[in-house]
Amino acid sequence: MELTQVKGNTWVLEGVEYIPLYKLDDKRCILLDSGLLQEREELEETLSTAGLRPVGVLCSHAHVDHCANSAYLQKKYGAKVALTFPEAGMCSSLLTLKCYFLTLSPGTVERESSCMIHTPDIYIPPTDGPFSFCGAEFGIVHTPGHSSGHVCTVTPDNVCYTADALLSAELLTAKLPYNLSQAMAIESREKLRGLDCEAYIMAHRGVCPGEEIGGLIDANQDLVRRRAEEILALVDRPMTASQIDEAACVLYQLFTHKPRRSLRFERNVRFFIEYLVDTGRLDEGCQNGATYYQRRENS
Repeated sequence: MELTQVKGNTWVLEGVEYIPLYKLDDKRCILLDSGLLQEREELEETLSTAGLRPVGVLCSHAHVDHCANSAYLQKKYGAKVALTFPEAGMCSSLLTLKCYFLTLSPGTVERESSCMIHTPDIYIPPTDGPFSFCGAEFGIVHTPGHSSGHVCTVTPDNVCYTADALLSAELLTAKLPYNLSQAMAIESREKLRGLDCEAYIMAHRGVCPGEEIGGLIDANQDLVRRRAEEILALVDRPMTASQIDEAACVLYQLFTHKPRRSLRFERNVRFFIEYLVDTGRLDEGCQNGATYYQRRENS
């Protein structure tokens, strides 16, 4: 991993995703997320080379690419882990993890993601504001939508880690951006406009100067709304969610021979279907016990 300074004591580890860290001094740091399981060795090696020991993990949310190493860092280094209550609940057992993976079987969740199960040492308060953690004071901004208890974190250098609340410019071609609630994610992104931070770090994968954040937020909002309209246009007759999912995979050329990937596509398409239902552009109906969706005539 590359270790790159963003501003002051705020740095970023550049791997599959960006993992920010805040240096408390020359030997101790706080990680903002702990990354993927397969990056564990590289993460430790980079920190060791820099002479840094992780004393805390201020975790944005409980997804596999953000907290897979938290329990390990707790055990090996005695690092304190902080999570919001909703995200802590998600990591409490295999069955609650299944709520996140949704379409994957409990056995698959156990085989692939049992490393995520852990109990945080500290719970992040449920309101926005200052949060003292491991000797430093951060700012917490609650941004639910991507997940139920997702937070963005502002370091003492006035650098915001947006985690998965925002996609970086290089990922604005994402075919099926994941959000548990598209509507709440849109609302949460709007909260970031007023932060006035000097830089913004996206987990996937970029650093945006403060003066450019408004345009990036606009582009993220446009992406979700555009994908929703594209999926809506596929519903040319009463269709099941599976039929809409297949049509979307054909449209975006998401062809895979791996069921675990196709099940994730199905989950992501379903979240867009739910958004279209909630915004009044798709109606639900039933036939032979199955749910069908069709475009509302005045949509």
